[in-house]
Amino acid sequence: MAVCTRLGLSLKSSSPRKNPLEPGILVAGLPFDPLLAATYARLGHAAFAADIGGLVLNRLDDHERTLEERNRQWQATEEHPFSMALFLFGGEAGLAYHYATVPQLADAQGRQPVVFVDDYEVPPLALPVASDVDRFFELYSRYLEELVAHPAFSRDDPAVLAFPRQLLHLIASDERLVSLIREGRFDPLMPGAEAQAWAHRVVSAGDARR
Repeated sequence: MAVCTRLGLSLKSSSPRKNPLEPGILVAGLPFDPLLAATYARLGHAAFAADIGGLVLNRLDDHERTLEERNRQWQATEEHPFSMALFLFGGEAGLAYHYATVPQLADAQGRQPVVFVDDYEVPPLALPVASDVDRFFELYSRYLEELVAHPAFSRDDPAVLAFPRQLLHLIASDERLVSLIREGRFDPLMPGAEAQAWAHRVVSAGDARR
């Protein structure tokens, strides 16, 4: 939120539910990530930098339950080919790009890693981008900073820096994420050659940082 304000990017939000969901409670049959729970305890909805595509959180407040409804639909229709369940919490405005946690890969504190889901690909891609929700928001904030600072950036055409594909140098700094990829923990989500190539690039970039 501070980055959007400082960069002059749009920022919209709504108040949270009077009784926010507790960490670990089942939502659409999946445990609610504790860092998402903390986010939705502050915000019922948010749209970060939506004027240039941006990140829009699925709404969960006293008026709408888009977060729950979207995940119920996602699980019920089996519209995705992934062998591990994903919990969708946001996406890019007007596009079939989603951000989701992976409950099955939660750490000892219940914190779930985040993947970027590209529904334009056939089959869809799920690319690991952060070891937890806090790291994801940090990554996205730094992406916005680099995007606006790019010499070719224009608000009319902000596609000069693609998230997450051109953020390897930032993603590879997430040591836990790199370890999970190296251990093959995301392999059930990445059966295709493009996703495997992405995994190899992240691990290689992480190794190069050592």
